[in-house]
Amino acid sequence: MAPCTIGIIVNRTKPHADAVARRLVETMLRHEAKILLDASTAKAIGYPALATNIHEEAKKANLLFVLGGDGTLLGVAREFACFEIPILAVNIGHLGFLSEAEPDDLDWAVKRVVQGDYRLQRRMMLEASVWRDGVMVHKTIGLNDVGIGKGSLSRMIRVKVRVDDEVFDEFMGDGLIISTPTGSTAYSLSCGGPIVMPDLQVMVITPVCAHKLMVRPCVIGANQFVSVIVNANHQDFGITVDGQVGFSLRDGDEVRVSRASYDTILVRWQERSFFGILRNKLQ
Repeated sequence: MAPCTIGIIVNRTKPHADAVARRLVETMLRHEAKILLDASTAKAIGYPALATNIHEEAKKANLLFVLGGDGTLLGVAREFACFEIPILAVNIGHLGFLSEAEPDDLDWAVKRVVQGDYRLQRRMMLEASVWRDGVMVHKTIGLNDVGIGKGSLSRMIRVKVRVDDEVFDEFMGDGLIISTPTGSTAYSLSCGGPIVMPDLQVMVITPVCAHKLMVRPCVIGANQFVSVIVNANHQDFGITVDGQVGFSLRDGDEVRVSRASYDTILVRWQERSFFGILRNKLQ
């Protein structure tokens, strides 16, 4: 079997991140894997000779180990989406809902990766763009969701939502979330949205604190197109992707959301079930 080329991305702000990364590198070296590691992490864990520019070399990797929490994985998914490299998330954060391994699993996880004993699960992503006076002023992609909302101390905003050029609804409220199946267990869930199996190809539209009786979450097809025009008599509102990438909106801006051209590919073990993860992580 040819040696694996494995990239390692570490959120070094997490407790014990360097120690876990060092153990992972040592385990991989025992399995004769080629390692791609950024310079700062390589130096911090005592392996400066392994330093490389992982962004330039990413296309050579067979797989990425991501050490951090769910937020770390979301950031990596956006940054490396164009490479469509399988990602194995190791939880050194808080919840680890999207993670497939814990630090105590490293020996076992590396062995399975080297032997190819895993399956791949494609997770659809969203593309969001902001249009102002007919000109696109912002564009990004996300794995979880696109949130459109007001600031914490500001008044309600009005959103006019269309799906494939057909009116969905118009309401006053705190905002709106458009999520992937992956994101259905995140912000959308907190706002009353449904839990969606991660391998389904759909989007979820979830109103946030709508001041209207009959506005409810709605599941639409993955290849449909959502347009949201936002109006407000103040300037404290904007768009947030995955709760990490933000952009301020103005009165009359249009947010367009559709399926992205890339997927995030996650490494999964056959024996882990989605419902088991729900029970363990979201009690």
